[in-house]
Amino acid sequence: MVHKGLRRLIEGDDASGVQAAVADKLRRMISFLQDMEREDELKTVPSWKAHKLTGGRKGTWSLFVTKNWRLTFRIDKDEIEIIDLDYEDYH
Repeated sequence: MVHKGLRRLIEGDDASGVQAAVADKLRRMISFLQDMEREDELKTVPSWKAHKLTGGRKGTWSLFVTKNWRLTFRIDKDEIEIIDLDYEDYH
């Protein structure tokens, strides 16, 4: 996890490092990811526009948060866990 505000939100429920308007959405997304059992569940929330990136980021998932911001991560299929979680401005 690279984004310091996302780290504070997850570890201490401190939303001061992310936009106030998206803090609850990020909490819901993270909770969903923690409870998820199968990768295909990501497609059950159409508004998140879940898709895998290509090129140098092949295998990384992207979820839509706001116009420019995305929650990105990879899934370790052996351990069945989310890794490399980040909150990034992609554009």
